[in-house]
Amino acid sequence: MNTRMLALFLSILLFACNTNDKAPDVSGIKIQLQEQHFEEDFFTMDTLQLEASLAALDKKYPGFTTVFLSNILALMPQSELEDLKNFIRVYQPFYKQYAAIFNEQKKQAKEIKTGLQYVKNYFPSYVLPTKLISFIGPVNSFGCILTEDAIAVGAQLFMGKDHPIYTSAEGLAMYPAYISRKFEPAYIPVSAMNNIILDMYPEQLSGKPLIAQMIELGKRIYVLDHLLPQLSDTLITGYSDKQLEACLGNEKNIWSFFIQNDLLYKADPQLVREYISEGPFTQAFGKESPGKIGLFIGWQIVKKWMKKNSDLSFDSLMKKDPVQLFEESRYKPG
Repeated sequence: MNTRMLALFLSILLFACNTNDKAPDVSGIKIQLQEQHFEEDFFTMDTLQLEASLAALDKKYPGFTTVFLSNILALMPQSELEDLKNFIRVYQPFYKQYAAIFNEQKKQAKEIKTGLQYVKNYFPSYVLPTKLISFIGPVNSFGCILTEDAIAVGAQLFMGKDHPIYTSAEGLAMYPAYISRKFEPAYIPVSAMNNIILDMYPEQLSGKPLIAQMIELGKRIYVLDHLLPQLSDTLITGYSDKQLEACLGNEKNIWSFFIQNDLLYKADPQLVREYISEGPFTQAFGKESPGKIGLFIGWQIVKKWMKKNSDLSFDSLMKKDPVQLFEESRYKPG
């Protein structure tokens, strides 16, 4: 292999793999995580004896059956049984398609379990979920939620980016391609760990200046990166390979834009959304850039600050005032 090819190969590896090489050994941390497949029992219910079938379902999945019917399907008591039959009829073909990729999604359970081991390592007082429940809900419903004792994964939002339900006109109206490209099974652990971080540290972004909101996003990505150190940075950030490469190659220019336009301490919601909200790209940086580009800058600032404060816990990081963190970081990309 010549030098040029070797450099290209190493570059590809850089973006394919998370380069966090200081991950602690968590193999000795015991995790109890029971895998349950709600969709299998749900879609094979006897709809001619629906009330009895639901009672049996609730007995097998105590708590979650109520969450599914009330929160995910949002059924109204006065029409629950009829609406439930309609949902089963409409989504039965979808359930049969899901069976074809069941094993691919099942692989993600191992990644989630490893993630929970890291959660216990970094946040020992956090009470971990003991169940991993898969389900199929409406396409416009939740992809991943936490219940009292479970991580529940909605398979309808992880069927693969090219699934016809996402690429149809109706699907695109709900989820533009820059959203649905992340409807791959590989994003299941990312979604699960993001929910756990959100459970521990609810977002409090409203009204804060741009720099504070970027730092808060950066904190979450930094922690997520350490809970799933085996995953690629593209999965962690949600950026494509080209978008992440563009950010890394233009970090100095991106930062200069924020400084030169005096944006950091602006709190106008519309302006802030331009840099921290999902989108196909960020208008100011062109079509090669990702949406939510403020996440990247926030992440870089947090990484620099944590290098200077490596003895601090992740709990201390998450509770740190974001503006103070920024000022202490003395961030200035070369």
